[in-house]
Amino acid sequence: MPWQALLNCTARLPANPDLAEGYANLLDVLGGVSPFELAVHGGRMMATPGLAFLVGYQAALRMLWPSAPHSLGALCATEQRSLRPADMQTRLVDLRLSGRKDFVTAGNAADWMLVAARSEEAGESPRLSLAVVYRGESGVRVEKLPAIPLMPDISHGRLYLENAACELLAGDGWDAYVKPFRTLEDLYVLSAMSAWLYGVGQDCGWTQSLQLQLLALLAGCAEAGRQPPDSSAGHVLLGGLFAQFDGLKVALNAAFAAGPAEWAALWVRDQAVLDLAAGARAKRLAKALVDVSLK
Repeated sequence: MPWQALLNCTARLPANPDLAEGYANLLDVLGGVSPFELAVHGGRMMATPGLAFLVGYQAALRMLWPSAPHSLGALCATEQRSLRPADMQTRLVDLRLSGRKDFVTAGNAADWMLVAARSEEAGESPRLSLAVVYRGESGVRVEKLPAIPLMPDISHGRLYLENAACELLAGDGWDAYVKPFRTLEDLYVLSAMSAWLYGVGQDCGWTQSLQLQLLALLAGCAEAGRQPPDSSAGHVLLGGLFAQFDGLKVALNAAFAAGPAEWAALWVRDQAVLDLAAGARAKRLAKALVDVSLK
């Protein structure tokens, strides 16, 4: 991570209601960057916490699939609010996908979608494969869902697949993709949101101490990003980073309350995004602590 680029950055891109166009504009500004640089430098330049979240999400996707296209993408796994392979009904047969995914982040704007689908033979235990489909192709349809109160500027969609042609990614769909993505998303969204907060702090003249603590958090994220997403040590480091972030909440809330109302309103509305996966993250941390015998 070229930290000087973050320290010297004063630019902020205007919010673009067209998420795909806004993301393309960001890439035009950043040029060729690593996923961590995308999350941090891109997150700092976003106009809202929701857009910072989206940048972190895109960075996580590129850690999951390094050869992903440069355009906006999405991972489609959840069905009926469940990620359990046994609960999924979407099927892959002869490089054709049929089924439905109920909650796709920025789904109506995504150019490509990674789809987790059952692929076991009859009588076998549930097994997932991961395939990629492209918006606009035959048998691929995305229904835009109503905005939700949290990050209303980030749309969500429902994906319908009807014998849609796809490309298959190598490896087991659960172990190589769906399971590690939960960790990658936690880390890269935290990175992007922390960078967004650092940028707000620069713009609003927050105390030097608070800005330096946010930079230290980002430095920790950089180290955690070097760990494999299935590493127990990496999960412990990630748990430490979220504990560090939780320790900043009182100071952050006070800084927002003392500054411009428009920034405070955005933070009050969207800060809970970092708590959405807290339960699953706590379970992973508890297991990791047992594995490394750190209690």
